[in-house]
Amino acid sequence: MFLKIFYQFFLLGCTSFGGPAAHLGFFKKHFVDNLKWLSNERYASMISLSQVLPGPGSSQVGFAIGLERAGIIGGIAAFLGFTLPSFLLMLLLALTAGQLSGSALAIIDGLKLFAVVIVADAVLSMAKSFCKTMALKIVTFTATLILLFLPSLNAQVGLLAVLAVVGYFYAFSNVPSQQSSQHTFPNWPVLAVFIGLFLLTFAALPTQIFAEFYQAGALVFGGGHVVLPLLQSSVENIQQETFLTAYAAAQAIPGPMFTIASFLGAIAEQTNPVLGAAIATLAIFLPGLLLMWAFHQQWQSLIALPRFASISAALNAGVVGILAAALYQPIWQSAVHSVLDLVAVVAGFIALKWLKPAIWQLLIAFIVFGLISGSL
Repeated sequence: MFLKIFYQFFLLGCTSFGGPAAHLGFFKKHFVDNLKWLSNERYASMISLSQVLPGPGSSQVGFAIGLERAGIIGGIAAFLGFTLPSFLLMLLLALTAGQLSGSALAIIDGLKLFAVVIVADAVLSMAKSFCKTMALKIVTFTATLILLFLPSLNAQVGLLAVLAVVGYFYAFSNVPSQQSSQHTFPNWPVLAVFIGLFLLTFAALPTQIFAEFYQAGALVFGGGHVVLPLLQSSVENIQQETFLTAYAAAQAIPGPMFTIASFLGAIAEQTNPVLGAAIATLAIFLPGLLLMWAFHQQWQSLIALPRFASISAALNAGVVGILAAALYQPIWQSAVHSVLDLVAVVAGFIALKWLKPAIWQLLIAFIVFGLISGSL
């Protein structure tokens, strides 16, 4: 069963371009419609839970499908199969990053501009989804201002903590209270592992890479795009140029965007880049997978709690603010350096919204632009 699940997810890991939303579409087509491993209702429940937990949404849903199919062994097989292709590609890119020629550097400049367009689109789409009331719009605006003036990991963590408290007392969501005769509880041992590891990351660990990436994975609400500002604030000794290169590369390959950690881990651990990539990848995925394991059987009871729904709404609005601040610094400031760059970004964004090209088509367009502008 392990190999069967691994194989099915490995195929998707090699072909799933387009980001988390596209991944969820691939999963539904493959596992619900074709293989009939689970029902539409059960699949929808997995997605809804992934939206309110920190971590990589599509990877969490894939992990939950594996859990549903064969327990924790199935979950591990699903995670490894879906993640391995992009892990290997990101590791290869990191190992060859120091050998880049002038043309390759020009391509990277084009990819940075591509990242500006993608993140701008993510901010807009997330704002439409998560900021439907005036109160939530105020949360997003305030969060953006705070993080523009205080661009640090401590500010981001503090902001999310404050929003969780505010969401507990103020009803951001109109979910009605529901009474359930079914008393379900999370998997407490797994939840304890998640909390224990999170607390340990603030102690002196033998590997700082694990601590930095585990903290980022535990605090990322909103998916792969939001991991960039968190990592940029928490991971030391890596230049902004490297972050943007890794982000653009993660956009260009199939599989989960969280394998940006594979690239950054290899760069951070120069003495043993393969080990660094493996530790960083495991660390950034582990919090979200542990939480999905702990709660995947209790989602209905959680969603019925108005305070849980309100906290989730407040955190999601705050995440939009985090991403909006990151769009300006470091993404925009590190990528847009001329009027020509600005024109390319505006044209790319208009094309993305109105022409709706495939992501790979837009990616190729920006690579060509980078090569042309680099030769001028």
